[in-house]
Amino acid sequence: MSGRLKGKKTLITAAGQGIGRSTVLAFAREGAHVLATDIDPESLASLKTELPGSATDIETRLLDVTNLEAIRQLAEETGSIDVLFNCAGFVHHGTVLDCEENDWDFSFDLNVRSMYLMIRAFLPAMLESGGGSIVNMSSVASSVKGLPNRFVYGASKAALERISTGLAGEFADEGIAVNSLAPVAAVMTPGAEALGVVPEAARASAEPVENLAEAALALCEECAKPITGRVLLSAHFLAEIKREVRSLDGGVFESASSSP
Repeated sequence: MSGRLKGKKTLITAAGQGIGRSTVLAFAREGAHVLATDIDPESLASLKTELPGSATDIETRLLDVTNLEAIRQLAEETGSIDVLFNCAGFVHHGTVLDCEENDWDFSFDLNVRSMYLMIRAFLPAMLESGGGSIVNMSSVASSVKGLPNRFVYGASKAALERISTGLAGEFADEGIAVNSLAPVAAVMTPGAEALGVVPEAARASAEPVENLAEAALALCEECAKPITGRVLLSAHFLAEIKREVRSLDGGVFESASSSP
């Protein structure tokens, strides 16, 4: 541990499993105080057992990121934070012909509106304290490119990326960095596994969650503040900054020093 986020107050949504969970552990390992939120109490309860030495730096809170009042209450109780990582999301599997109105509404509610609500609630205190970092979890199925069976998911992630670049332009002069982060390949999280949304052929080249956690960490370090308004593909970004990827216990997991 090098203390890259020492003293930083961070908030991560969908922190109970997958990318969110890995990022909680990576941030805590690097000295951050992490407020980990999720709708699943059991997954939150098990977080502290994975990194005993940093258990006191992880605070958990149940939060439905589609609930405006719950978000407002949390923002009021929490006050200023240095880092907001919006990780909650939903992958709808199917084409436009498979997408009913309720699928469209739920996808945009969770993948876009929830991030708007979180940013709207926590940004004022960030501005008052002089700045901070916002990372929004996106996907390669977005403005980056179109993929089969990702119709509404891709549309919602493209909208999110436009939100990120717009915010970056609006608040860059006030010390706020806003970026979208996406994996370069499928990520085999427990949620993706349970829903069966990752094709069998893509599983062999699936990207480890450690890549996303390390990329989010790199974006939230003090030296990364000039990086803003970008849609960053995790492995490409790590190679760009010549960053080694670390396992959740702090050991070197994989080198990302060369371009993929």
